[in-house]
Amino acid sequence: MTALKRRRSGERRRIGGPALLGLLSVMLLVAAGAACSMGAYPVPVGEVLGEVGRRLGLVSGAPLDPVGSSLLWEVRFPRVVLGVLVGGSLGAAGAAMQGMVRNPLAEPGVVGVSSGAALGGVAVIVFGISPFGAFTLPLAALAAGLATVALVAASARRDGRMEVVTLVLTGIAVNAFVGAVIGLLMFLSSDAELRGITFWTLGSLAQATWTKVGLVVPFAVAGLAAALAVSRQLDLLALGEAAARHLGVDVRRLQRTILFSVAALTAAAVAVSGQILFIGLVVPHLVRLAVGPGHRILLPASTLLGAVFLVVADLVARTIAAPAELPLGVLTALIGAPWFLVLLRRTRAGQGGWA
Repeated sequence: MTALKRRRSGERRRIGGPALLGLLSVMLLVAAGAACSMGAYPVPVGEVLGEVGRRLGLVSGAPLDPVGSSLLWEVRFPRVVLGVLVGGSLGAAGAAMQGMVRNPLAEPGVVGVSSGAALGGVAVIVFGISPFGAFTLPLAALAAGLATVALVAASARRDGRMEVVTLVLTGIAVNAFVGAVIGLLMFLSSDAELRGITFWTLGSLAQATWTKVGLVVPFAVAGLAAALAVSRQLDLLALGEAAARHLGVDVRRLQRTILFSVAALTAAAVAVSGQILFIGLVVPHLVRLAVGPGHRILLPASTLLGAVFLVVADLVARTIAAPAELPLGVLTALIGAPWFLVLLRRTRAGQGGWA
């Protein structure tokens, strides 16, 4: 088939998987370097690299001034690393969820994990519960997010099978209910508590610490590893549940694995950053356009692109209106909502309208 015929038939020239992963890795390094360097107190990229090299014992030379060193290690480095973990987790969770429900319009929050985690954080703020000190709030958000997914999954089970349509509809109902409860708690809260609740409803990385980084890492690693372990089965599931079963896929086990992966990735991300929308929806679709639907590449590429997206978005959020800081969830929604509309139109056109 000639190039002209390819163009006429609508085929797209796709990027090779290794090439895309390499490109996204370079983009992530550049974005992270820029995020560490730029801000109200600029630090040249060379000094940022030198500071890291000196701390690792790789280079010698005059250390950075105490103010700059403290700023990097206590503020910017944990913020950038947390942005990488949160963005990567949401991107991977979105790709896994879309693969499980076989719908590019799905996103991790559809099973209630984001709203459930937000409710856990808001409840701690309003009721002033702190048995674990500073760990109470993120742990409560994490536990509430995981519990919400478990509730939705149990409600969607029928005769030992998990029905995807019931799962999605139950998630929508739970999201609506949890949103109403959060609204009620906001009504009952004081002005000081409302400022804290804003973190959970609009999202932010402003409170990043190495402790929060440590909280996210095990869940991010476990969730991504679980999704990658069943990437081949996700490809077979795209043929339909019946066809996947005939090809040897244990669909029930696959669904449980993906739900665990999505719950771990999303709950941990929301627990430390609040609700950040549209990354799990838009990022996997952009990757899918570039390399196709194969999950062996789609999952790691969505992880990298999600990390790049959030690091850049956070850099813009804290510099575009300095010294003020835009809510991160607002910025990602402003970017993601138009992409969602484009995706919706493309999907509808590709299917010839909704059945």
